[in-house]
Formats: sequence, C-alpha cells, structure tokens
Amino acid sequence: QVQLVESGGGLVQAGGSLRLSCAASERTARTLAMGWFRQAPGKERDFVAAIAWSGLVTDLADSVKGRFTISRDNAKNTVYLQMTSLKPEDTAIYYCAAASSGYIPGPSDFGSWGQGTQVTVSS
Repeated sequence: QVQLVESGGGLVQAGGSLRLSCAASERTARTLAMGWFRQAPGKERDFVAAIAWSGLVTDLADSVKGRFTISRDNAKNTVYLQMTSLKPEDTAIYYCAAASSGYIPGPSDFGSWGQGTQVTVSS
C-alpha cells in the first residue's frame, strides 16, 4: 500500500481558504487516482473530491463544487485540495486516499489512507 501524509489543516474563519496537501511515499502513486474524503464528528466519512492519474479528470461532491479544487503534481507525488469560501459545515477531519488504478473509482474502492488532517471553520 502507498503511504500517504496529509498536511495543511488548521483553524480558519468562515469565508477563508486553506490548501491541503497529500504527499505519497512512492513514485507509483503518480499512476494512481487519488481522492479526498472528510469525516465530521458523529458522521460517516464522505467523499469530497477525486482526480485521475493524469490530472485531467476530476470529480467533486456537490457540496463543494465551485469552492474546492483538486489538483496534483506527479513530479512531487503530491495531491492538493484547495478550499475556498469555507463554511462551518466544512469542519471535519480530511483524509487523503489512493485508488488501485489510474481511473477514478467508486468511493468504496480507495485502498490506501492517510491519517487525516483537522480542518475547523469558525463562524
């Protein structure tokens, strides 16, 4: 499995921005689709965004469309989640995940997970 380490979380006021990063330990990660998920207290882990290995195909949850952008730099084995116009309901632990192929799978088909990074949005 690919080792993933998230960073960039923190406390931000509503309307603010954060950029999360996910660094992969192996070069093979550049051939895999990657995703971001989040889990709020007392709730299930939800899909947020995904990106194919090429970076040319992305998918976003309806709740973040127009506010979040997913991108990747395969030379750095890193995936990013740019979050803007943050809302208190975006508060959650954000997890990075790697799929087992280069194409975006269903949310249940991501096999490698990071430890998560906390994002807190104050009102």
